[in-house]
Amino acid sequence: MKKTLDVTLLQLDNLRPYRRNLEKILAALEEETSDLILAPEVCLTDYDYEHLEEAVAFGEEAEALLLEAVGEKILAFTRLVKRDAGYVNEAIVLHSHRVVHRQAKHRLFPLGEEERYLIPGALEEIRPFEIGGVRYGLLICFELRFKELWRRLEGCDVILVPAQWGLPRKRHLEILARALGVMNQCYVLVANSAREDMARSSLVASPDGGLILEDMAERIRGDLDLRNVRLLRRYLKVY
Repeated sequence: MKKTLDVTLLQLDNLRPYRRNLEKILAALEEETSDLILAPEVCLTDYDYEHLEEAVAFGEEAEALLLEAVGEKILAFTRLVKRDAGYVNEAIVLHSHRVVHRQAKHRLFPLGEEERYLIPGALEEIRPFEIGGVRYGLLICFELRFKELWRRLEGCDVILVPAQWGLPRKRHLEILARALGVMNQCYVLVANSAREDMARSSLVASPDGGLILEDMAERIRGDLDLRNVRLLRRYLKVY
């Protein structure tokens, strides 16, 4: 297992046309030296329900380009995907020019229109996955609120949270992410949307309660000392 992990969180607005969003991510892949880059929820197209087919088609094109560009980095983001039963918001993790994890959003946000246009992913898709000896988990935005989902990711070293979390509940995002890090004794990374009505609050929460929090930057960088995860779990067993 790696001792340290350099990460970059992207705090991006949703721009038009879609390609401008893709260019932001491609630029980060080219310019950042981080091991891992996390982008916000539906960062490529936003929840463009009026043009779902167009959004899905662009997401497919973008994924192919990102697969080519990702190299040895890890890139995590979500996009709108059409499955046999309907449309989903799917998290995708890329590494070494391949998809290493897919996970559709299980808990749809009732205050938006997600339940009208999207179907929920299966609970079983929320599960740990491993890259380079590091154990990862992923929750998509609203899923951060559900403690039963925290339990599914016990034992993860790093939990990724791509989000489009609204401004009125800004404090909730910061408190929940920090609590998850302490409870599961892991690092929690949140990349939130920079849209005007969003909370921003992209952050790195440490297993010991430490916090890197940034509201204004487009790229937030952090260094994770994974030895802290092992040390806490050795001396303070909580599950």
